[in-house]
Amino acid sequence: MNAENLRVRLAALGVIVVTLFAALFARLWYLQVLEAAPLRVAAQTNGVRLIYTPAPRGRILDRQGRVLVDNKLVDELTVDRAVAKKQPDLLGRLAALLSAPAKPVTIESLRLALADDRFGPLAPVPVAVVGSDVVIHVKEHPDEFPGVDISEVAERVYPHGLLAAHLLGYVGQINDTELAPRKTLGYLPGDQIGKSGIESAYESALRGKPGVTEKEVDSHGKVGATIGHEDPVQGHDVRLTIDLDIQALAEGSLDQGLQAARASYDHKGGNLFSAPAGAVVVMDPRDGSVLALASNPAYDPAQFINGIPTALFQQLEDPANNEPLTDRATSGLYAPGSNFKLITGTAALVRGLISPDTSIVDNGFIKVGGQVFHNAGASANGTVNITHAITVSSDVFFYTLGANFWNARNQYGLAIQDMAREYGLGQHTGIVIGDQAGRVPGPDTRKKLHEQNPVAFPNGQWFTGDNVNLAVGQGELVVTPLQLANAYATFANGGTVWQPRVASAVVDQNGTKISDIAPHAVRQIIYPPGTHQAMLDGFVGVVANGDGTARTAFRGFPLDRFPVAGKTGTAQVTGKQDTSVFTAFAPANAPQFVVTVFEEQAGFGASGAAPVARHILEGLGNVPGTNIIYIPANESSQTN
Repeated sequence: MNAENLRVRLAALGVIVVTLFAALFARLWYLQVLEAAPLRVAAQTNGVRLIYTPAPRGRILDRQGRVLVDNKLVDELTVDRAVAKKQPDLLGRLAALLSAPAKPVTIESLRLALADDRFGPLAPVPVAVVGSDVVIHVKEHPDEFPGVDISEVAERVYPHGLLAAHLLGYVGQINDTELAPRKTLGYLPGDQIGKSGIESAYESALRGKPGVTEKEVDSHGKVGATIGHEDPVQGHDVRLTIDLDIQALAEGSLDQGLQAARASYDHKGGNLFSAPAGAVVVMDPRDGSVLALASNPAYDPAQFINGIPTALFQQLEDPANNEPLTDRATSGLYAPGSNFKLITGTAALVRGLISPDTSIVDNGFIKVGGQVFHNAGASANGTVNITHAITVSSDVFFYTLGANFWNARNQYGLAIQDMAREYGLGQHTGIVIGDQAGRVPGPDTRKKLHEQNPVAFPNGQWFTGDNVNLAVGQGELVVTPLQLANAYATFANGGTVWQPRVASAVVDQNGTKISDIAPHAVRQIIYPPGTHQAMLDGFVGVVANGDGTARTAFRGFPLDRFPVAGKTGTAQVTGKQDTSVFTAFAPANAPQFVVTVFEEQAGFGASGAAPVARHILEGLGNVPGTNIIYIPANESSQTN
């Protein structure tokens, strides 16, 4: 090798060495300068693990501060995954300890519980809520159950059982869909979250702040000392507008009314009324506060604690079981029958189609084209104005308004449909627990229904007869009990449409107010002079007049001391018995309460729903109570 070649090789080697050192120095500069802060955080994270402890949820209180939903401490058995891996016989001993004759626990089910990735790698995994016998056994035999511990956790408790179940709602484990938008709020897999009702609507107030424990962890994953801890903070309480006593009164009255209907004979159908379900709404018309929401059948929210079996959940949703999970007060969709005459009457008076003195001769029927529309029971009421038409529930009077509105639609537009929406029908009420929008039918909805289902709706056009049907609350019209109650609350207070409200405040554990939930007025309906009084006199006559459709149901009621206004309704349903409907407000001269009752397949409104409403009003007015009895059609007015 000559000197020239040696110099070339040494030069190349020098370049390589310089390049390697340059790269090394560049990497060190990158790590120490540019990436110093992120790597420092990563190093700290690798050395610390956070273990979260769920916070007890806030309580749910009635308007007087009485507890509707509370927490109780229960003993939860947890297992350390790392210890369980080193103790192959541990799960067998646990399975034997936790098993009961009616509910065996298998080793495989425990393995699945420990494999649940909702719990962090260092956090003990809860496998069961246990009784005192298991707690004592585990503590007395620590050598048999290494890595097994007992901790107290808060669990929802319902001191009044099924009362207000649909309104209060239930909690359950958060799912992936619910978790995704809440990760930034600190929610983690396995957290409990409100699924329905108040529990869901006021989740942010009720949830509380989870506790956090910081643990040192070395590079081998060995857990060291606790370096920090924050206790969980219980969530705030939510005070409702609901009154516990009125809620119990509404639910009890509805249940008694349905039982009375089921024991009564349907002469029209030739069998007993099935009366499978119903709903009651009690409101304060002065500000839209809901005092009671009752739905029958109900369910037990305690069934959802620690997860509900799939089979049981399916039973609660099964139509064959009358869907106990469905809140009929806010989501039941019904034809309102003659209760809708409030809307038709208002439209006719406000739009100037009639005046309070306008009279129509009611011969018991009206002919529209080739179709004849009859009064209920084919009764003829003679010459009637708006007041008497409401009192006796003259279908012919309101049939005529429906026909006249349609025939003069170029002048009045769709006046009945427009007024229905003014009263809040056919749209969500804005109640925070959610509701159905219902449907106010017209030419556009008929066309849409026909396009969607031409078999069920073979004709896509709207005819005079359709408007006639709508005028008395029939046809494709469906409303919720809450919507109907709010419409009558609007009339009762003189025209203010309030957004129904079920909560009044968020308070801390000491009762100190955190925030108000104020009433919200949506809009105002203006009644021309004399029109409101003309209709009010008709509603008072329903219960007080000798010709009133609810006179029998309110016989003996002290109307002089606690005057009541109301409206009966009987809604025909294809393939089913009639829906019984009644709405009342009282005292009629200065309303404080609105009561709406729906009973499915229970006949005339005067027969089934009106006695239930009376019983509720007796409680509200502190008047002597009577037993709820079903009034047979031949003893009631036999009108709707």
